[in-house]
Amino acid sequence: MSRAEQEGAKFTAVDLQPSMDFFRRNNLQTEFFSIGSNQYVVTSIHEHWFSARCVNTTQPGGEGVIIMQIGAYLLVSMYDGSVGSASRAMVAVDQFAWHFNRKTH
Repeated sequence: MSRAEQEGAKFTAVDLQPSMDFFRRNNLQTEFFSIGSNQYVVTSIHEHWFSARCVNTTQPGGEGVIIMQIGAYLLVSMYDGSVGSASRAMVAVDQFAWHFNRKTH
């Protein structure tokens, strides 16, 4: 079983407002969105989640984000790297969502 490192990112409501506006517009395939100083483009859309890659990263392996809707909440999982990192991040998101749903239902 793989493990994902947990590292907190601190954002204020002002930092996340442009992202929230992006989600509400639901133009996932036609616009960039920002989280903090990073800009992302959506690369994959699924029923309750989507993934995106950072277009202005300074990381040599790249950066990405997986955003999943869990009821009234959005779970944001950021990762450094490419396919392997994205896969580990998705496993961590799925596990978190499963535990969260068990505790809230």
